[in-house]
Amino acid sequence: MKRTTYLLALCLALPVLLQVSPGQEKSPARRPNPREWWNVRHPGDPLNSPNAKKLPRIAVRGNRFVDASGKVLLLKGVSISDPDKIEYQGHWSKAHFEKVKGTGAQVVRIPVHPIAWRERTPAGYLALLDSTVEWCTDLGMYVIIDWHTIGNLKTELFQDPMYNTSMRETYEFWRAVSRHFSGNNTVAFYELFNEPTLFFNQLGRMSWAEWREFNEDLIAMIRSFDREAIPLVAGLDWAYDLAPLRDDPVRAANIGYVTHPYPHKRSAPWEAKWEEDFGFAAGSFPLMATEIGFTAGKEGMADNGPYGNAILHYLEGKGISWVAWVYDPEWGPAMLKSWDTYALTESGDFFVKAMQGTGKKPNEAQVPAQ
Repeated sequence: MKRTTYLLALCLALPVLLQVSPGQEKSPARRPNPREWWNVRHPGDPLNSPNAKKLPRIAVRGNRFVDASGKVLLLKGVSISDPDKIEYQGHWSKAHFEKVKGTGAQVVRIPVHPIAWRERTPAGYLALLDSTVEWCTDLGMYVIIDWHTIGNLKTELFQDPMYNTSMRETYEFWRAVSRHFSGNNTVAFYELFNEPTLFFNQLGRMSWAEWREFNEDLIAMIRSFDREAIPLVAGLDWAYDLAPLRDDPVRAANIGYVTHPYPHKRSAPWEAKWEEDFGFAAGSFPLMATEIGFTAGKEGMADNGPYGNAILHYLEGKGISWVAWVYDPEWGPAMLKSWDTYALTESGDFFVKAMQGTGKKPNEAQVPAQ
C-alpha cells in the first residue's frame, strides 16, 4: 500500500476507532458515574429518628450517672465485637441484640475499629450504627460508641495494624458520629479512645497533660454538635491508670472516666491497689469500667473466680458501672462458645449471672443537685 493510500485509510478509520462520527469533536474523557465534588458533604447528616427520645436521657450529676428523675444508675452491660466483623460473619440482626438483652445488659458497648470504619466507608458504617441504635432502643438498652484503637495518638503509633489511625481521622470520626446522633438518648456515651498506651515507650512518649489537652479539645468539638451524650475519657496504661486525676483532671464538666482493670494489671490482693490506681476517683467523678474480663487464654473460674468476685464487689461497692468484654466466640476473653448456639463460656456465665441480679443492687439514692 502506498503511503498516501495508507494515510487516507487511517484518517477514514480514525473516527470509528475513537467512536465518533466524521465531523464530530471528541469530548474529554470522564470518569464513570462522575461525582459533583462541589456538592459533596462530610458524612454524618443527623439521623432524626422518631425514637430518639424513647429512652430517658442519662446525665452526670456530681460523681454519678443519673436518669431523668435523678436516680443514681449503676449500669451493667457487655461489649459486642465490631459490627463490621459480626455483619461479615453473617450474624448482624436484631436477633443478635435480643441475645444481648437476654444477658441482662442495660448498656451495650459498640467498638468501632479504625480499619473497619475506613474500609466500609463512614457512610456505610454509620448505617450499621443506625441499625444498632434502633434495635437497642426497641430493646431498652443504652449504647456506648467506642473508637476502638490502642496506642499513642501523639506519635500515631499503634499496637497492631487494625488500630492504625491519626489525629485527623479521630476528629473526623467524632465529628461524624456526634453530628449524626445528636439528641438521640439511646446513644448515651461516647468513649473517645479505647486504650491509650505508650507500650513501655515502644510507641513513643506522651504525657498525661498532653493526653488531657487532646481530650479537652475533642470534647469541645463534640459539644458543638451534641451537648447531651456523655464523653468518656480513658486513663493511660491501656485505659487503667487514673492516678493523674488527683491533681490534673480533664477541664470539662459532665464527663465520665474509663478504667480497664483486668486481672493481670495488679496482683492479689487487689483492692488497695485498685483504690490507689483508679478507685479513689469515684469519690469525685463518675467512673465506668468499660472493659472487665477474665484472663485471656485462662478464662475458666478456676483461674479467675477470686478476681471476678473481687472486681464486681469492688466496682459496685464504689458505684462504678461496668461492661464485660467480649460477647463473641473468637475474640478473647470470649463470653460465647460459638455463634451457632450462643452457649456461654465460664467467663460469659459468670458475668451474665452478675447482670441478671446476683451482684449488688444499684444504689437508688438521690444525688444532691450541684
